[in-house]
Amino acid sequence: MPKKIMVVDDDPYIVDYLVNVFEDHGYLTCRAFDGTSAYDVAMAEKPDLITLDLEMPNEWGPRFYRRLTLEEQFTEIPVIVISGLPGIHMAIKRAVATIKKPFDPTEVIEIVRKALGENSGED
Repeated sequence: MPKKIMVVDDDPYIVDYLVNVFEDHGYLTCRAFDGTSAYDVAMAEKPDLITLDLEMPNEWGPRFYRRLTLEEQFTEIPVIVISGLPGIHMAIKRAVATIKKPFDPTEVIEIVRKALGENSGED
């Protein structure tokens, strides 16, 4: 069964782009545009990995991630921070990677595969 990736970003163009990249590589996806809705989406969709922007309306990425990881089923969920903010490597200490916008989709896919314990390679 394909792994599910949740894309959380307040920029709908980035969300659509990442969703397309992930789906083109065989992943299921779900999306949210702020930390508040992301919590509800995560609880309903049970993603295997999250890509997370930091600066969003209603609830910032780090606060959402802290709140989510208080839930037993999400204590170990891998998160990849994708943000345009400086100093992003410090925002979520448990992040499996931090990627600065603009990003290379090939790099994102490689990080996702590694975080999910999958072999990299050509599709």
